[in-house]
Amino acid sequence: MNAINSAEWRIRMADGSFENLAPESSLVTRMYLSFERFLKNLILIVRRFLEKSWNIGKNEPRKVIHCLKVGIALSVVSLFYYMRPLYNGVGGTAMWAVMTVVVVFEYTVGATLYKCLNRATGTFCAGFLAIGIHWIANQSGKRFEPIIMGVSIFILASAATFTRFIPAVKARFDYGTMIFILTFTLVSISGYRVANLLNMAHERVSTIIIGASLCVITSILIFPIWAGEELHKLVISNLEKLAESLDCCVAEFFSDSEDTTTNPKKMLAFKCVLNSKASEETMANFARWEPAHGLFNFQHPWGKYLKISASMRSCACCIEALTSCINQKDQASELLKNQLTNTCQQVSSSTSEILKELALNMKTMRKSSRMDMLIQEKNNAIQELETLMEQLSGLLIIQPKNVKDDQEKPVIRTSSTNVIPLVEIIPTATFSSLVIEIATRIEGVVDVVEELSKLAKFKLEDADMIIKQNKAVIKNIIN
Repeated sequence: MNAINSAEWRIRMADGSFENLAPESSLVTRMYLSFERFLKNLILIVRRFLEKSWNIGKNEPRKVIHCLKVGIALSVVSLFYYMRPLYNGVGGTAMWAVMTVVVVFEYTVGATLYKCLNRATGTFCAGFLAIGIHWIANQSGKRFEPIIMGVSIFILASAATFTRFIPAVKARFDYGTMIFILTFTLVSISGYRVANLLNMAHERVSTIIIGASLCVITSILIFPIWAGEELHKLVISNLEKLAESLDCCVAEFFSDSEDTTTNPKKMLAFKCVLNSKASEETMANFARWEPAHGLFNFQHPWGKYLKISASMRSCACCIEALTSCINQKDQASELLKNQLTNTCQQVSSSTSEILKELALNMKTMRKSSRMDMLIQEKNNAIQELETLMEQLSGLLIIQPKNVKDDQEKPVIRTSSTNVIPLVEIIPTATFSSLVIEIATRIEGVVDVVEELSKLAKFKLEDADMIIKQNKAVIKNIIN
């Protein structure tokens, strides 16, 4: 038997040698190997999930704090079930308080206030109307009571649903309208079978108010995260990213092909400006519900932040066009690039300086005394670049027709020996025109920030700060 079990199968290879065949694995072995692979893949997936969770908590600890705040609110509201005196006080509707905490507790204070106030207002209005219509239907008799209730549900639900399509209502009261429809329908249907409708509505409204109040208190008192502050930081960050992208694009276009010192992430940072519209609108909507906090008053002009972002997006679109010109920089004439390098870089640097100064003004909530000087420098650089481009465009000539080539060849002749084809002129001319367009559109951002500074009452810079800035400017000029 041992000889039989130890027998091996061999096959003859093409070169005349023999090779042993591995014995076929049994069903149990294959199942074991499959289970082992499955277990390893499962462990790998769990490990990657834990690593991602750890990185999110490490990079953004406020999200961890928000999770703890939700746990605290649910633990406190659950006491209405665990403690008999509290349970007897609210009755069997304590579950509505738990549901309210789960539904309305959001990441920022503004979002939590938005949902709490909308939920409380929608519940109160719906309950008040439902009780009134129930009383009218009850006075009409058993025959007409279901008809009145059904018609009222149809009319009010349809009307409330239509209001959700109105932009002003949808922006601020969409959640409250949905709660109104839900509460009115539930109370109306329950009132047809429940004898003491007023007591049931009172208990539900009370528990909802308890849950909403607990959410607001927890959100404000324990490490509050303000939507207005988040919006303020996001706009400042976008201003800085826009300045970095402009500088990197100009530096990349006029650099040598072998030079890779430009950071691609910084050059493409303008995409954050283009992709942040939805989050900015959401933050601005939630910020309107927040009380005064920090440097922001109750009626802080949050709408101006949306206008600033819209102006920045128009500039970001031009920067996106700059990136397409960078892909064709190898086709551009080196002679023209050398003539326009310093002037284009001067325009871009002055424009980025304005963006950085605007970001600094918003960060410190102070008006800058350097803004007029920076704008004047930018305008002078734009005028110099336009003059230089006009001088170069005046050198554009058309070669006469040749016998061997019947096509006209547009060229630019800079001297008796240097002739540049039009194909090599277009990339540099387009790039320079876009730089001028960006520098011009920046004035729209400056105007909106100026409006914001007036409405938000930015403070003027101190005399000591102005002296330090002037010394820094003089030092840079000397160096």
